[in-house]
Amino acid sequence: MAKIIMGHHFSSIFFLTFLHLLHFSSPKLLEVSTPPPLPILPLPSFSQLKWQQREVIMFLHFGPNTFTDSEWGTGAESPAIFNPTALDATQWAATAAAAGISLMILTAKHHDGFCLWPSKYTTHSVSRSPWKNGQGDVVEEFVTAATAQRIDVGLYLSPWDRHDRRYSHDLPYNEYYLAQLQELLKKYGNVKEIWFDGAKGQNAPNMSYYFSDWFAMVKELQSSINIFSDAGPDVRWVGNEKGFAGTSCWSTINRTSLAIGAEGITQYLNKGDPKGRDWVPPECDVSIREGWFWHKTQSPKTLKHLLKIYYNSVGRNCVLLINVPPNSTGLIPQKDAQILKQFKNTIDRIFTTNLAQNCSIKASSQRGQEFGPQNVIDDDHLWTYWAPKEDVDDHWIEIRSQGNERLRFNVVRIQEAIGLGQRIGRHEIYLDGKRIVDERESRSIGYKRLYRIKSGVVCGYALKVRFIEFKGVPLISSLGLHLDPFWNPTRLSSVPTN
Repeated sequence: MAKIIMGHHFSSIFFLTFLHLLHFSSPKLLEVSTPPPLPILPLPSFSQLKWQQREVIMFLHFGPNTFTDSEWGTGAESPAIFNPTALDATQWAATAAAAGISLMILTAKHHDGFCLWPSKYTTHSVSRSPWKNGQGDVVEEFVTAATAQRIDVGLYLSPWDRHDRRYSHDLPYNEYYLAQLQELLKKYGNVKEIWFDGAKGQNAPNMSYYFSDWFAMVKELQSSINIFSDAGPDVRWVGNEKGFAGTSCWSTINRTSLAIGAEGITQYLNKGDPKGRDWVPPECDVSIREGWFWHKTQSPKTLKHLLKIYYNSVGRNCVLLINVPPNSTGLIPQKDAQILKQFKNTIDRIFTTNLAQNCSIKASSQRGQEFGPQNVIDDDHLWTYWAPKEDVDDHWIEIRSQGNERLRFNVVRIQEAIGLGQRIGRHEIYLDGKRIVDERESRSIGYKRLYRIKSGVVCGYALKVRFIEFKGVPLISSLGLHLDPFWNPTRLSSVPTN
């Protein structure tokens, strides 16, 4: 009996202790998170998201044109002209690494049909060149060097082949091309981007490319790869070779209305389609020099020019693919490497400091505790974000300076949480109630939108972004104010170049 009472007494104490703990901890135990809003389709794939976050990637045009001072070879060039006496792919990769590049794409075969690897399907390759007595493999050296620097690789295999006699004969040439695709994607490890285009001379023979077959084979061999072409399926051309996207630039298009190499589609590619059913983000390809291949008489673009390209590509929801061609010795010229590194250092200098970091952040409404406006100044530019309530009509977010010190900046950065879709169309940006960005410019956002204030540096206490048109509640993952010392619209000629 005593044991029973003792046991009952122990149980009572335990029960009361449990109730006491429950009383003080129950708010945490019962607290549940607010779910995120539903996505707005279409959505990017994992590979597309990773590609978008690269922001700047590198192209390397290299081949017989490097030695003939031409842009488009005839296909009649002898393999004997390809003899880079000091080729060093390690120097290419080191140049890319110093510039913060995470992906390099090499022209494995350009329009002249010359292969930079010893393809078993043709003799028109490095195997017939004097370079390394025909025992060399540029693609292999490129992949090895990039991998050592932890840089991902991509390859370009030109559909137009001015050398191979099978060209203009649909079935034989498509079989040949597909065989070379398999060689590249099976032999050289993990390829992150494969580049196709519709480039073809006006007098080129009629030829049907079996793009659907090619794309299916690519995805079978490497499922995580991104396929680039005029119309995707994973990455699209921006419609020009200047590195400029449209002031409105959507990641979405309708692929069914496009054909690779077709005329009259450049404006559509440049702007995208807010009603598009396919997620195919744009890539801006531009060369650091005037030409795509190295020419002794040409020099790299100035820092000012490269910055303008950056704001009009990365700053308009694109990835910038900048071509840096090796010279005839097989090295990237030192002045090209220097300007590329300076370009990277300048971008870091401008955007490392967010002047909004120590400001108060207010918003029109808040979906839940996890979706507060403070999320826009954290370090996650993709998966933490401000989300307003869905039953509120007016959506805005505001950065306000602390104390009496005014904000001083000339660049506004806005980023959407594109993992849940691209949503925002027209929006307005005000400083102390005065609009500071032209309404013709502010028509889309996407992964990243950069506005260089046309009047130059502005000062004020409160910056407000108001969202006017959107496909779903706006989700802002990051908001920044920056000071670009190289942007002075009243004295552009004073921008330093070194």
